[in-house]
Amino acid sequence: RHGLPVERVLLTAGAAEAFVLLARALKVRRPVVVHPQFTEPEAALRDAGHTVGRVLLRAADGFRLDPAAVPEDADLVVVGNPTNPTSVLHPAGVLASLARPGRTLVVDEAFMDAVPGEREALAGRTDVPGLVVLRSLTKTWGLAGLRIGYVLADPETVGELERAQPLWPVSTPALAAAEVCVAPRALAEAAHAAHRIAADRERLVAGLADFAGAGLRVVAPPEGPFVLLRVPDGAAVRHRLRELGYAVRRGDTFPGLGGEWLRLAVRDRATTEGFLRALERAVAVPGPA
Repeated sequence: RHGLPVERVLLTAGAAEAFVLLARALKVRRPVVVHPQFTEPEAALRDAGHTVGRVLLRAADGFRLDPAAVPEDADLVVVGNPTNPTSVLHPAGVLASLARPGRTLVVDEAFMDAVPGEREALAGRTDVPGLVVLRSLTKTWGLAGLRIGYVLADPETVGELERAQPLWPVSTPALAAAEVCVAPRALAEAAHAAHRIAADRERLVAGLADFAGAGLRVVAPPEGPFVLLRVPDGAAVRHRLRELGYAVRRGDTFPGLGGEWLRLAVRDRATTEGFLRALERAVAVPGPA
């Protein structure tokens, strides 16, 4: 899949297991997580007894990463690309510039196969010192219950993580799924799906633009299979949408975001049109006096 020798690959029970292995196996003194992003990496580090530093990206900057914001003495840096929930795709060069001697750079690429051409991907790179790339095989294919993902890293790091793994961590059905999900036919289908997602996302964003007068703002440009938006009275809007049959992800459980933030999944045309009609009703309903 990535042109790497087997010594640089470790299959895991989903990308989530990789976060736990990294937290438990690596001897780090100052781990830093770039937020807002998926919260499990920080949770795993804290559960392993680490004190975790945070780099909080700002909405005013479009949640773009300035490498200078990462402390120079951080010996473990975790960042998502494209980032969940902001849908920001950081340039590969910017992320690679975070590499330092003695630093482990963890890039969570769980949603990268939803990006057409997987541009800005670091998977397969061996020229970035300390690079660890995490991939999931369950997002595009809707296989979350099977728990299958993998780590791409230098052989020494892979060995450390493997020694921390429980015995038989990946099931036989998950291994079978892994084989077919990286076969040429599956890769071609996933590439086609990435372009379809991009078109569906463009349609969603265009529809959301009609709500600018109500104070709704989309983090732009979104590059993942989801969109982050800011809407006044977001918690109430979320509850109204739920009553209308649409579940959206709350933003206030992500460090750096508050209750006015909502994450929307990119869906097909019919679902999007129905959602936009529901959003119109949810935004128009006044809150309690």
